[in-house]
Amino acid sequence: MFAQNSAIISWKWSKTIPPLLPTHISSNRRCTSSSSFSVCCSNSFSVTQRPLRYAVLGAGFAGLSVAWNLLLHGCKESHLCVDVYDGVGIGGGASGIAGGLLHPYSPKVKLLWRGAECWQESLNLLNIAEGAIFKLINEGKYENPKIGESPIVRRRGILRPVVNLKNVNTMTENALNCLPECRIELLHEDAARKLIPNLSLPLNLAFYMPEALNVNAQKYLEGLYLACENLANEIPTSGHVHRELRFHRKSVQSLLELAVDYDAVIICCGARAAFLPELSGKLPLRACRGIIAQLQLGDDMREEYPEHGPSILSDAWLSVHGARHIDLGSTWDWGSMNHSRDVTTEEASKAIEVLFPKASSVYPAIEKWSITGTVGGVRAMPPLTADGSLPLVGCVGESRRCKYWLFTGLGARGLLYHGWVGKLLTLAVLSSNEDLIPKELTLWKSKMQQ
Repeated sequence: MFAQNSAIISWKWSKTIPPLLPTHISSNRRCTSSSSFSVCCSNSFSVTQRPLRYAVLGAGFAGLSVAWNLLLHGCKESHLCVDVYDGVGIGGGASGIAGGLLHPYSPKVKLLWRGAECWQESLNLLNIAEGAIFKLINEGKYENPKIGESPIVRRRGILRPVVNLKNVNTMTENALNCLPECRIELLHEDAARKLIPNLSLPLNLAFYMPEALNVNAQKYLEGLYLACENLANEIPTSGHVHRELRFHRKSVQSLLELAVDYDAVIICCGARAAFLPELSGKLPLRACRGIIAQLQLGDDMREEYPEHGPSILSDAWLSVHGARHIDLGSTWDWGSMNHSRDVTTEEASKAIEVLFPKASSVYPAIEKWSITGTVGGVRAMPPLTADGSLPLVGCVGESRRCKYWLFTGLGARGLLYHGWVGKLLTLAVLSSNEDLIPKELTLWKSKMQQ
């Protein structure tokens, strides 16, 4: 296990100014239905006026979820412009190298806070991203996957071996309360080895989640941004009102750069949010760098990973991308602010020394695989609460006509939380109503003021 010497950023919270309506919106507002929520917009807006403009900082899980929902749920009576800023491109940060093992459970297979809602919304966004990529495939503009396969999702389930005897009873009880849409099955060694023949189970037990997914994070984010583009380019159904999406490969150094041009700025840049001078020293985040090893089985080796075998989630995880391609992760370097994807030889060597023994304890054949590369990224880890480690969300201030909103701290569960939380935050932004966000996600603000 790793010593978790977390570097907690100090907090100096200053009270936010009471919310003000953006200057171009009339105080005479009415609500229009958006899904099961009410989103308020002006009923006196003229298409000759400037559009509603939103800036999204970050093109990872959080940022693209917000961008999609802004385009989808934005007021239908107004021009809408969404600008996405990211200095390293779509999925260029930690989101793009995430292991991609998607399920709604804790390490003790307990359903996570709002796990059902988050699971469903994640599946929804995955389907949207898949649809955008399949559209390109049908146009001959994207590499065609194997027949019956997805270009971004491997649907083989996830297996979690039991490695601690004292947790067996708790895990078994938790598994009884699993979601029908993402089942958990308790397997003994013989049944588990039918899925993965070379598996080693220290305690002869494993929990199997057959509906859990393995997502190629980079391809998913590219597909979701493509879906955003498609949505923005749809022919409007009412008058001359239209949607516009623009990507800026640029890092924003200060929120003041955007105050004049936008109605709202949504900060979704993970651990980099702490680098903004307006938020520096004010967020209860812990920075944690993780290293992932990319493995390949040599052509001269015959023991391929089973084609229909699940990925493995243990002290180290094995994210399977094919019979001869696996990602192995991840390390936990607490306090590191090294955001580079590049990994030094020394850093890679240390990571491999940590990861391989953990992986080989449940899948001994991994020792025959070759390392083809390593990549690194920094997670933004939120504080632990009674409901678990939840993202930091909410309104964090405003200038004369621009509100600033925060969505960070996805930690190691970005794929699970990004869809549902991003949708709720977007509806709060559009209606200028923070009360639409569950109090569990904004509780960090009041605690920091104490």
